[in-house]
Amino acid sequence: MVARAPRKRMYKTMQGRMVDIEKLRAANESVQAVGNMNVNARGDVLGAGGSVVTPKETVIKKYYEQPKGMVSDTPSRGKAMPAPQPKAVETKKVATPKVATPKAAPKVAQKKTVAPKKGIDAALDGLE
Repeated sequence: MVARAPRKRMYKTMQGRMVDIEKLRAANESVQAVGNMNVNARGDVLGAGGSVVTPKETVIKKYYEQPKGMVSDTPSRGKAMPAPQPKAVETKKVATPKVATPKAAPKVAQKKTVAPKKGIDAALDGLE
């Protein structure tokens, strides 16, 4: 048997044109991607001026080195939390001048006036 070459993925646009997506992807591999992640279409992290700071292989390697979703043997409630250290606060005494204050008049009890209910409160008053 003779091995066939891999078939190109050709897509037909709405206007009837044929587009090779793999060729388009390869041609625009180094173009900065749209968004706020500062990466190119390939996945390399870009720095100032569009220069490659971190290649895609390093980013992927770093991602898979970090264990994610590993279950701890001890529950989080069972772990001892370190006691918070109290902060030392310095206080300075400031001399305040004494001022003679007039004596206040005795307080007279005032009646609270109840405002009549309006709108939705009045409509919902009798319902329970």
